[in-house]
Amino acid sequence: MAAWKQFLVVLVLLVAAAAAWVKFFPGAPDVLARWGIDWASAAVAPKQGGSGEEGSRRQRGPQTAVVVAPVRNATINDKLSAIGTGRANRSVTVNPYDSGRLTEILVESGQTIEQGGVIARLDAEAEEIAVDRARIALDDAQARMKRITALRTSNTATAVQVTEADLALSNAQLALRDSELALDRRSVRSPISGIVGIVPVEAGNYVTTQTAIVTIEDRSTIIVDFWVPERYASGIAVGAPLSATPIARPNEVLEGTVSAVDNRLDEESRTLLVQAKLDNARDTLRPGMSFQVSMRFPGDTYPSVDPLAIQWGTDGAFVWAVRDGRAVRVSVRIVQRNTESVLVSAELTEGDSVVTEGVHVVRDGAELLIASNRAQPAGIGANAPAATGSGT
Repeated sequence: MAAWKQFLVVLVLLVAAAAAWVKFFPGAPDVLARWGIDWASAAVAPKQGGSGEEGSRRQRGPQTAVVVAPVRNATINDKLSAIGTGRANRSVTVNPYDSGRLTEILVESGQTIEQGGVIARLDAEAEEIAVDRARIALDDAQARMKRITALRTSNTATAVQVTEADLALSNAQLALRDSELALDRRSVRSPISGIVGIVPVEAGNYVTTQTAIVTIEDRSTIIVDFWVPERYASGIAVGAPLSATPIARPNEVLEGTVSAVDNRLDEESRTLLVQAKLDNARDTLRPGMSFQVSMRFPGDTYPSVDPLAIQWGTDGAFVWAVRDGRAVRVSVRIVQRNTESVLVSAELTEGDSVVTEGVHVVRDGAELLIASNRAQPAGIGANAPAATGSGT
């Protein structure tokens, strides 16, 4: 066959294929209109006719049957969950001021003791003798000062003698105070009010300034230390309310407040140390217990769409929104993927509908026939995961 005949056959086939595409492909008129070839679609358009709804439908062109789902709002980053460790409001390990042998222990484990209460006593015979000697010296200094003062009135004693007697009296008073302090420190006293722990020593033991006599804890309130991700750092302030659940008693929920916030994040974990205060008036909590700490925040609200609605193009992700019965392409940025929903940042509002089935035949501006409305499951939009926040 001659070359011109082959070219003619190919040309006829191409024209026939183009005509069939224009006639039978639903979105062909819109494509041709964008290309500026309106005459081609008009040439193959069916004759207008008929009456009523059928004639109107022919004028509008074929409709595409699709399944849609509503857009709902979902909030993320509105809840923080973290594991914390409790400790006493104040905790002190008591050591004696001086070395010596314990003569008596005046407390027992679990006993409540007030601040300044005596815990134990060391042997103090030498200190008692020093106090008696200081008192005798003070009495002598006072008597001498009295005599010098009387002599001074008759000009028998000089001013220098009066000054020396006054200095001796002051030194005697200081010596008595020093000896009394040394005697008092032979008694081991509690620096705070609290509960006595297990006493590791007994009467008769020789102790030094490094020996732990007992640990006393004030557990009227429990301090819970926990770490939070940096995304919540700006939203936590002293006094903010929270709830804490002991891991050992999951049915018990305690209300507390943030008592302290660190001034910087840990560089390795990118987390912030926060302390919470829990009331322990019933004395049911113990230092060292673990707690599940929860806090609420305003969070971030985004449109939530069905995962089947997300489509991808050369310019990124998009969805087909239904507005006034026609398809509108809306670009989206995916914020968070969940099992039954996808949170996006887009020009969508709650109540809008997006195409979930039949998207392969949808074209921008095409009139859509809603076959059914696919409802999204309740509870879409997950909260941020515990301690690490939500993914993006």
